[in-house]
Amino acid sequence: MTLIVGQVMTSEVVGAHREMSFKEVARLLDRHRISGLPVVDDDDKVVGVISGTDLLRLQAARSGRGAGRPGWLPSSRRTPSRPGRRVRGAKAARTGGARATTVGQLMSTPAITVHPEQRVADAARIMERHRVERLPVVDEEDRLIGIATRSDLLRVFLRTDEEIRREVADDVLVHALSLPPHSVTVSVDDGVVTLEGQLQHRSRIPEAIRLTWRVDGVVGVMSGLTFRIDDTLPVERHAARLTDPRWMAGH
Repeated sequence: MTLIVGQVMTSEVVGAHREMSFKEVARLLDRHRISGLPVVDDDDKVVGVISGTDLLRLQAARSGRGAGRPGWLPSSRRTPSRPGRRVRGAKAARTGGARATTVGQLMSTPAITVHPEQRVADAARIMERHRVERLPVVDEEDRLIGIATRSDLLRVFLRTDEEIRREVADDVLVHALSLPPHSVTVSVDDGVVTLEGQLQHRSRIPEAIRLTWRVDGVVGVMSGLTFRIDDTLPVERHAARLTDPRWMAGH
């Protein structure tokens, strides 16, 4: 079964509010041993995210050490800007955010969120694309219902080889591709799936490989699949071969 965010997220979420002071946030981070917090409004709708890194950058910007100007950070520690990065948080400490006094003035916004029914693999791609460590999970009204961290999403790799093998054999090959049971031998070693056997049509091979890759916990796919009929040839070539007297005489 493909894992979804709702199955791996943490439901007991610690959140912050716009008017909170930085000391309150620091206490929450320390007390719960976490690195960041979603920021919610009075209706529990997610409006941003604040992290321990944001607080450290703010402190560094306020100190202004080394270069004698506000907002200076040592070049070896400066975080390079990235296209599509959220507009506040790290940047706020360098552009007026050094005067911030509340969470609402420093938080990164808009928050990158996911829904509980999204696939874990899709959430992992979102997390990597936006280079974030956590994803607030929201319902259909954008209200906070959970949090998904990198460690939560990594649970897909804790699946056993046997669990992966069963899903590939039953859900992918038999149910999704309608192949006869046991027509393909599936073996799994440390998340690497090997497919061996003969399919009726050549076009089903890349489809089998693609669907196998989508199974949670799969880290590689090795194909030893063969085929009986090459149905990838253009129709014109099939027709020409069937009506060509030379081809008919030769067979």
